Amino acid sequence: MRRLAVLAVAAVLIQPLLSLTAQQAQAANGTPDTSKPLQGFTAADSATERQWEAKFQALPDAKKISDNLHLLAAHPHNVGSAAQRANAEWLLKQYQSWGWDAKIEQFDVLYPTPKTRVLELTGPKPYKARLSEPEVAEDPYTHDKSPAMPPYNIYAADGDVTAPLIYVNYGNKADYEELDRYGVSVKGAIVIARYGGGWRGLKPKLAAMHGAVGCIIYSDPADDGFGTGDVIPSGPMRPEWGVQRGSVADTTLYAGDPLTPGVASVPGAKRLAIADSKVIMPIPTIPVSWGDAQPLLASLQGRTVPAGWRGALPLTYKFGPSASKVHLKIESDWGTKPVLDVVATLKGSEEPETWIVRGNHYDGWVNGADDPISGQSAMIEEARALGELHKQGWQPKRTLVYASWDGEEPGLLGSTEWAEAHADELTKHGAIYINSDENGRGFFGAQGSQSYELLVNDVVREMTDPESHTSVFARQKAAQQAGRGRGGARPDAGEARATVALGPAGSGSDYAGFVDHLGVASINIGFGGEDHSGTYHSAYDTPWHWDQFADKDQVYGKLFAQTAGTMVMRVADADVMPLSFHELALTVRDYSENLKSEVKDLRQAAERRNRALQAGAYKLADDPKNPLLPPPALPVPPQMDFSTLDAAVSRLDAAATKYGSVSANAAALSSAQRLTLNNDLAVAERKLLSDAGLPGRPWVKHLLYAPGTYTGYGASTLPGVREAVEDGRYDEAQQQLGVLVQALTNEAAYIEKLAGEAGGQ
Repeated sequence: MRRLAVLAVAAVLIQPLLSLTAQQAQAANGTPDTSKPLQGFTAADSATERQWEAKFQALPDAKKISDNLHLLAAHPHNVGSAAQRANAEWLLKQYQSWGWDAKIEQFDVLYPTPKTRVLELTGPKPYKARLSEPEVAEDPYTHDKSPAMPPYNIYAADGDVTAPLIYVNYGNKADYEELDRYGVSVKGAIVIARYGGGWRGLKPKLAAMHGAVGCIIYSDPADDGFGTGDVIPSGPMRPEWGVQRGSVADTTLYAGDPLTPGVASVPGAKRLAIADSKVIMPIPTIPVSWGDAQPLLASLQGRTVPAGWRGALPLTYKFGPSASKVHLKIESDWGTKPVLDVVATLKGSEEPETWIVRGNHYDGWVNGADDPISGQSAMIEEARALGELHKQGWQPKRTLVYASWDGEEPGLLGSTEWAEAHADELTKHGAIYINSDENGRGFFGAQGSQSYELLVNDVVREMTDPESHTSVFARQKAAQQAGRGRGGARPDAGEARATVALGPAGSGSDYAGFVDHLGVASINIGFGGEDHSGTYHSAYDTPWHWDQFADKDQVYGKLFAQTAGTMVMRVADADVMPLSFHELALTVRDYSENLKSEVKDLRQAAERRNRALQAGAYKLADDPKNPLLPPPALPVPPQMDFSTLDAAVSRLDAAATKYGSVSANAAALSSAQRLTLNNDLAVAERKLLSDAGLPGRPWVKHLLYAPGTYTGYGASTLPGVREAVEDGRYDEAQQQLGVLVQALTNEAAYIEKLAGEAGGQ
């Protein structure tokens, strides 16, 4: 799954800083101050750490990364396939040969596979969709006769429906509001939505909520085809018959096996009946190419859609309904498949109970050269280099756990089941989870727990971008100032913050089970943004395509292995784990101010609309020959008292400042004092959880960020309060405000305790 480029920016508002710590005031060009000890290290240990890091950074080999990619992506290797098992066994042998204690942990999960897929237009101009992706003469991997998963949407209900067709644009909430104004109902119809504009599973979810009986999702060439560049084989973009597969499981409720929420899918686990799983979509859903979509869209009648709804196909985009009905039939085998997590451990020498977990998935919908093998191939080269370093005498203080996850594409299956299986250990000892997915050319991006923001920045200041020959930090900072880059870059963010700010964690990759559910501090990292492609989740995501249009020489693959491995070493080796709460406090203040602004904006927008409705403005301003229905009246949010939130944020800020003032000297504490402090630092993120979870989502417990109910991959910040306000549940919003304030107060008190420990008290 693609993560770093899909973020909710509505909840990220960076405010100008009033003051900076000494570490944060490093030169704006990213040059590190190597005269000072590394964060969390004594001067002597800092010098030793830099020596080991230099040795490590010399080890990753771009050629080995390329070889890894070509081997792991040589054949289709979806969950349960023979090729995936072969990949798992190969990975296991590699980890073991590098000196890691490695094993395969298996989970048996619900994994429906398609038996019947029919999509056809009836009537006088019938059309039967081909629902397949033809070979590309130039790409030998597309000629592979190994079994491959055909285009389908996993975890959509079976069904056999015949109904009129309605076009719903991207099929998000705003699109249905527009349909209402045009007097178009999808009740009893099949909807056709184009990919983009939000999470894939939102399209059938909202369609079903509005009464549709089926959903078709197609790739419009305006979004990732000829409207954006040359198509395969001449260019990297999606061709006429390219299809984006993908899961439509509602992972905003919970990730992992749809039948075992909250517990590992192992023998003896209590399982839901398939009909009782809330994450399985209730209507049949199918993905198609624009080649298959074009005859369906051409059959639509009714009014022409607004300009923003029009794609790049040579036809007049209309709402529908279609002149003839569409027949959609989906039938799947609802059996189980094994998910094979390859987990390798390097035991810590001083604090072995504390875990530093690093992961990237290795299952693909087809060959998956970009998603995920570009990231997996770099991560295992990182693991090889650390194993070699260990043979040279390097000993991490804390235990390293490297995981090649299976089953990410269907719904974060392998990582979630593993996290649930090891929930007790992770809750007690999980210090950080460092995630990646695909990796590419371009800018560095990161999201996640702001307590590690300074660590991330310290490392990328020391890394050199292989194409611009500046520091990775300086390039990303410049990109933010220019409104480019990855990870939610904004034109104002580069000037407003000394660090490259970490965006909020949403969902859509393997960190969800760690941070959303267990509260293990997590960061999601990677490079990209300049190797645009239309192969996402298609049969054309192959090593041939990678070599033609992506980072063929793996200069960014090597850089990524160096960057991520250095972050792992810093956390694993520090005398005192390198957490800084200043950035957390700043971010919480940003989220708080943004929430208050949103409530104010919603109130003003409701008042404006309601005044216009009362004055008859919509009717008077309407086109008499092409009238629209007026929008509905909006509830006016009540005045909310945020004084308790302001007080909690101020206390958090003061606690963070207090910890920052004493933490620089904490590395000199006695070994017993450091052990106590480190054990407590490892679980600091847990105070930001709600035991009850978010309203209607008990599995999702983090109160600062969560997958948005109507954004999915994109994060909603302060979600308990924000989503209740946005949905007009004002009593719930007030109750959730109290929950949030208590959690922030608890976190502040905990950081005050940490400050006392860091000061030797």
